Amino acid sequence: MRSAHFTKLSIKESLMKEIANWIETKNLKQVDAAQVLGVTRPRVSDIVQNKSAKFTIDSLVDMLARTGKHVQLSVR
Repeated sequence: MRSAHFTKLSIKESLMKEIANWIETKNLKQVDAAQVLGVTRPRVSDIVQNKSAKFTIDSLVDMLARTGKHVQLSVR
């Protein structure tokens, strides 16, 4: 079970990093990013601060879709 938890955390952190990179690359203020992502500004702050426990993988994938990015999951 510990391994599954680590993998889930790893996936969340990776998705959050993509969102944070998108914000930085676009040079967006958190309030502007929040509007695009469909969340509140404090939620964007949580992403930037990598507070992964506050998010589901599904919500992060949805936010990335709003940025125009596509998420692909591979199982080996």
